[in-house]
Amino acid sequence: MKNLIAELLVKLAEKEEASKELVAQVEALEIVVTALLRKIDGEQLQQINESISSALKTAKDNEKIDPDDTSLLENYIQRLLTHPRH
Repeated sequence: MKNLIAELLVKLAEKEEASKELVAQVEALEIVVTALLRKIDGEQLQQINESISSALKTAKDNEKIDPDDTSLLENYIQRLLTHPRH
């Protein structure tokens, strides 16, 4: 029983480490994208927003994709575009 608990704790620690790494990757991407968006002029930013909206519409129309997933994605994208990190 002790071995089983020890194995479970090791697996949990490994998953937690992988989760921390994924969070760090996402935060790094958010910082890079924000920096890039700040360098883009208004017209180019509008074109990017239109492309993103089109892609999200396509994702929403795809029956294989969970609507909750596309909604979550859309919320994160809007947050990134309207309230970027400083």
